[in-house]
Amino acid sequence: MRHHDSFDVPPPAQGAAKSRWAALRNLAPYLWQYRLRVSLALVMLLAAKVANVGVPLVLKDIVNALDLRPGDPRAVLVVPVALLVAYGALRLAVSLFTELREIVFSRVTQGAVRKIALEVFDHLFALSLRYHLERQTGGMSRDIERGTRGISSLVSYTLYSILPTLVEMALVIGILIVRYDWWFAGIALVALALYISFTVVVTEWRTSLRRTMNEQDSRANQRAVDALLNYETVKIFGNEAHEARRYDDNLHRWMSAAVKSQNSLSLLNMGQSFIIAAAVTLLVWRATVGVVNGTMNLGDLVLVNAFMIQLYAPLSFLGVIYREIRQALTDIERMFTILEQHRDIADVPGAKPLVVTHGSVCFEDVYFGYVPGHPVLKGLSFEVPGGETVAIVGPSGAGKSTLSRLMFRFYDVDAGRITIDGQDIRQVSQASLRGALGLVPQDTVLFNDTIGYNIAYGRPGASQDEVEEVARAAQIQGFIERQPMGWQTQVGERGLKLSGGEKQRVAIARALLKNPPVLIFDEATSQLDSRNERAIQGEIRMAARNRTTLIIAHRLSTIVDAHQILVLDGGRIVERGTHAQLLELDGVYARMWALQRDDVRLDDDLDLQRVA
Repeated sequence: MRHHDSFDVPPPAQGAAKSRWAALRNLAPYLWQYRLRVSLALVMLLAAKVANVGVPLVLKDIVNALDLRPGDPRAVLVVPVALLVAYGALRLAVSLFTELREIVFSRVTQGAVRKIALEVFDHLFALSLRYHLERQTGGMSRDIERGTRGISSLVSYTLYSILPTLVEMALVIGILIVRYDWWFAGIALVALALYISFTVVVTEWRTSLRRTMNEQDSRANQRAVDALLNYETVKIFGNEAHEARRYDDNLHRWMSAAVKSQNSLSLLNMGQSFIIAAAVTLLVWRATVGVVNGTMNLGDLVLVNAFMIQLYAPLSFLGVIYREIRQALTDIERMFTILEQHRDIADVPGAKPLVVTHGSVCFEDVYFGYVPGHPVLKGLSFEVPGGETVAIVGPSGAGKSTLSRLMFRFYDVDAGRITIDGQDIRQVSQASLRGALGLVPQDTVLFNDTIGYNIAYGRPGASQDEVEEVARAAQIQGFIERQPMGWQTQVGERGLKLSGGEKQRVAIARALLKNPPVLIFDEATSQLDSRNERAIQGEIRMAARNRTTLIIAHRLSTIVDAHQILVLDGGRIVERGTHAQLLELDGVYARMWALQRDDVRLDDDLDLQRVA
């Protein structure tokens, strides 16, 4: 039986043994939960192997019972009915106990996979935004896929291949030692030692080849995922051929590594076949000599041959099993490495839920930078009184959107603090903090599901009437009703089937459905045209009524009614006041207002021309 290669590969040898033991330690608690099933499966395994070894023993007796000369009067009575029944029963027992083992153990494997996959999924959402901005989605998803598959492979190969083979080897060698001379056991043991040593040495040599193949496979997968995620950009610039060439470069390097790996696999197969063939030949030769000398009979010859076939059949897969177990341990450890990722943003021990009374938000001398030594916010201090609306304006890169990320604790401040009703947001649980905040982001990303699902995501479990009410408030109900599938309209991956304005209105609707005490609008109307922007401004004002609201705006027309407007520049507040006060100041805000007023007039003229 020939071995077949796969695309997976163990890591470099340095620290590999330590890593494999760590993987086993990490996996053990998940299997320990099913210890009764594991114990029962091991009993079934032992029973199956005892029955399997018993088959050649019964076959030996059957052959000896039939070894009569022609004309022997016992021939009419020789049909060994009891032996034949025993032979059939043992054959049936092998299959029966093997299948019972599968039935008992299947829940163990799948249960462990389910628990670990769910734990990894939950942990990924617990990691900070910084981690998710730096990760590569294609590579990480491949690691998780390989890790869960590795659990199944490790458990299956261990319970279904390694342990049965070890049990059967011990039983066969024991029978050879007890019933025959030491040559039989000696040949079997030497052959096993040579076979295992050769397999391990060659497989270790093949590791570097397979590691290269695996790296190229992952790189090609990452390249393909990245290109598909940026489908629109690729099409806009007409770079399909360019992306295909880049993908093919990785595939070509993978192909070269795969060819070398396959050649080394063929060498492994030939060496293993030679050792097995030599051992079986020597054992049959010794048995034949024993029959000729009269020290053994035909049944013994059949027994030795049957034992060797049973013993070496599973060993022919040792190279594959050894490699797959090593790879499974490596993949499991890679997946557990994700679980060991440090959580930059974590609840303090004993964190209490946020208690919102008035909803007052306060930034107190806040310093923050995404990169050490490059601050974005420099001593920022302001307050949003409960129930009031405060707007933040300023040029791009001034740090406006950073404020919402800090409030949601996607990042923690470097210095200073942010409070809600006097409670430092770092001292309360993140779940309660984010439950009290609602956000309409500048760049809305939707789930690849229906438009109804995406709106209802603001509060899972909300009634259809509530969903429709916020859709009307966000000025998107009419659009939904015009679609052939209505609320079941699919929005596509990341919402690509909707326009920017439609996605933003969905975001407004689901924020309204959440109905939090503190609302943040981060450029909430940046994707809307002037007419739709005016239509939705009234709904934004209604949503902000009697609610603490922070509006991060580029279009100043959306924040003229704010209780206070803060002008941010270079990470500092350079002006603050109401719309009228800032116009009288005739500073940065006044200049921005004058420029945007001219743009609005131009948009109005264009709208009138379209109507005409």
